Amino acid sequence: MATNSNVVILHNAVSAKSTPDELDVLDQVNAVSDALQELGFTPVCLPVTLNLKQALTQLQQLNPLFAFNLFESVESSGRFIYFASAVLDHLQIPYTGSLTSEIFVTTNKIITKEYLTHFGIPTPEWTTLERLISQTDSFPFPCIAKPIFEDASVGLDSASVFRDAAAFQKWLKTFTGNPAEMFVEEFVDGREFNISVLASPNGPEVLPPAEIRFIDFPDTLPRIVGYRAKWEAESFECTHTVRSFDYPASDAALLKRLMELSLDCWQKFRLKGYVRVDFRVRSNGRPEVLEINANPCISPDSGFVAACQAANISYTEMIRRVLGDIAGIRHRTAKCFE
Repeated sequence: MATNSNVVILHNAVSAKSTPDELDVLDQVNAVSDALQELGFTPVCLPVTLNLKQALTQLQQLNPLFAFNLFESVESSGRFIYFASAVLDHLQIPYTGSLTSEIFVTTNKIITKEYLTHFGIPTPEWTTLERLISQTDSFPFPCIAKPIFEDASVGLDSASVFRDAAAFQKWLKTFTGNPAEMFVEEFVDGREFNISVLASPNGPEVLPPAEIRFIDFPDTLPRIVGYRAKWEAESFECTHTVRSFDYPASDAALLKRLMELSLDCWQKFRLKGYVRVDFRVRSNGRPEVLEINANPCISPDSGFVAACQAANISYTEMIRRVLGDIAGIRHRTAKCFE
């Protein structure tokens, strides 16, 4: 048995004022903690704030075998998502999932878009809000305005989609945020897919593709997985947005292409552990990457876990695979690695 089986679960601190998307990290912490114990580890949960000196001191005192990185944000801002892994890098503590530079690149949606274009991976046309303000007619409509740094559909709702330049200009007159925090993407009003990729002893495994189906959406309501669809359980958007793993035979070529592109994203962006890639498919059948989620949500009811279940992979086995993709564990003596 291990002489040191202590591990740390790093996560963002939450409070009574935290929003549902922030509180979800606690479900992940509990599920990961249970799995780590089943695998022979002794987990210690460590919430991280902007007081990084305190985090440094606590981690040095704990001296864990490794850290399970569930850190997502600070002060309701996703721009800080790479802070926890940067602290771990500084202390030379191994950790789960993608590394700091890759977390930063995939969190900044503009940088992600630039890399996708560089690698020749299809993605919808985009521009910054600042550029679009002065040249509306040069961008295709419909389009959707998105925060550059946020995940979990934070900042997205039906009002984020603009069918024409007039609708965009009307919204712009009431916009009170910082244009530098937003980008605008061509809105592809087609099928939506989430493709999960999980590490394995034989390399990354693309899990069964999930399609997000919009049931009985009226023409006046854009087909997007916005904040209400993800976090307001009683809303129309949530109850009429359904995840499916069932497809007709005619989808075989499309599913194969989605899986190829997802694997390409894993490899080109040098990702590790577990990843989810989100797609839209144009009317001509061409799939395009919306975003790449390094270290996606793994709460028991998440899309990533659903994809694992579709592949007959248990939660604990999923965690075991994530741990197996950690670089530089100093002492592989816990039961998980025997």
